[in-house]
Amino acid sequence: MIEDYKKLDEEYYDCIKDLVENVKVLKMDEFIQHGNTSCLKHCLAVSYKSYRFAKTFNLDYKAVARAALLHDFFLYDWHHNKKKKHLFQKHGYIHPKIALENAIKYFDLTPKEQDIILKHMWPLTLRSIPKYKESMLVCFVDKYISSKETLKYHILAK
Repeated sequence: MIEDYKKLDEEYYDCIKDLVENVKVLKMDEFIQHGNTSCLKHCLAVSYKSYRFAKTFNLDYKAVARAALLHDFFLYDWHHNKKKKHLFQKHGYIHPKIALENAIKYFDLTPKEQDIILKHMWPLTLRSIPKYKESMLVCFVDKYISSKETLKYHILAK
């Protein structure tokens, strides 16, 4: 899967090479994100699509590629936690902060990359308005890819 991106676009791969060689990032492939798509596959799709848009619009494509790859770097299966939680303690609200904490633990991130990861769930997380155009871009691409993965799964499941 990762090799496909390397063959497709070497410049993109150069942006994320150190990330995809990290065992913790590769662990994202063990967790399902949407439908039957792994967290790693989802993040790669968001990362690459965001990178292509960023290049087209002369944005910081390296920050976009890297942060989008780490935007769901939470490393747990959010589908199996049946424990009752307050609305704002549910996965959709808390995982950007967890992803950012994990990313900071393993990688040096720019303030822009941190903002992209932390704010990718806007507008669900109303108080976390994206600061950069790149953050808004990843936010929208994530919504598009997530919707596509979820719809594809539910349509094929019938």
